[in-house]
Amino acid sequence: MTLDSRPEVLSLAAFTTAHSHAFQRAMRGKTQRPGPVPEDDFWTWREAMYAVVEGLTPERIEAVAREAFRELHDAGVRTVGEFHYVHHARGGVPYDDRNELAHRVIRAALDSGLRISLLRSVYERAGHGRSLVAGQDRFVDKSLDESLRAIDDLIGSYAGDDRVRIGIAPHSTRAVHPASWRELVSFARNRSLPFHVHVAEQPREIAECIEETGKRPLELLSDEGALSERFVVVHGTHLLPHEAVLLGEHRAFVCMCATTERDLGDGLPDLGALRSNGVRLCTGIDSHVVCDPFEDMRALETHERLRTRKRVAAARVGHPAKELWASASTEGAEACGFLGEGPMLSARTDHPFFAFVDHGDELDALVFSGTRALDGLFS
Repeated sequence: MTLDSRPEVLSLAAFTTAHSHAFQRAMRGKTQRPGPVPEDDFWTWREAMYAVVEGLTPERIEAVAREAFRELHDAGVRTVGEFHYVHHARGGVPYDDRNELAHRVIRAALDSGLRISLLRSVYERAGHGRSLVAGQDRFVDKSLDESLRAIDDLIGSYAGDDRVRIGIAPHSTRAVHPASWRELVSFARNRSLPFHVHVAEQPREIAECIEETGKRPLELLSDEGALSERFVVVHGTHLLPHEAVLLGEHRAFVCMCATTERDLGDGLPDLGALRSNGVRLCTGIDSHVVCDPFEDMRALETHERLRTRKRVAAARVGHPAKELWASASTEGAEACGFLGEGPMLSARTDHPFFAFVDHGDELDALVFSGTRALDGLFS
């Protein structure tokens, strides 16, 4: 099959990264050496992240976000779900406009050519019985009512802009009081908002939730009525089979952030259980340690191959590449609240990348062999 026999361009839905913490782009290169103690892990990484947070000004947050979003755009991403949880100045002092930092992040995304779902976080505490540490106070509002008013203000500010969606992102079961979930669920349902939560990323998070409530995080959220077609589990690394059933019954999403989960040593989720129960999958860059949507996409399959030690492990259909591209594009956009047809990419089929690739195999080649470094591939 020669290049002349194929169409000039391959039209594809543009990538979505459904989970991003843009400010963490400022951490690149800071956390890759062993820490002062041998137990270097997610929790020690988190301390380094708080140190970065302490040095953020509104101007620096916007500048870092602009660079993070420029990289995403250059890699073929056109929609980002920004899980936004730095709200206040140092010491937890609110800005005159309580949404100052959210506006700056949104502006950075739009100026970079991205649609953005600003997933405004609710963060109430350091954890059950834990005191806030330096940096965390910048995430915490004075009350739950204040958090919800800030979200309503954002909804009003961007109601006329088709490039912007607003969602709610209660950070996690460790950062939100158990008594708050019912009100958060009602608030999101009444406004039809995307509802994103970090769930079951770390075993300690699960153990602490069981100790406090007698339930695992997803069990608690299910009992509080959180699960729906707009509910997005972020990570879900340590979900159990019965929890995959719960998510599938509600056609909920799990957003896998493979490059970050790999960097943090989170573990390998049971993607087969999620797929077989009809859970919708999407992908996210998360900490911006690597900016390559191809890596995040194909890890939905290749990480499952490592876990199960077999090939074609996660896909449910006869064309795994098609399913994986949908997870990394349209499914992610829907998880962020963007419905219907979205931005498209045009891949030039005369690019050297496609040399010796038979017509009909182009998408498979892109999914399993593509990288963001393919200069001139997308027009």
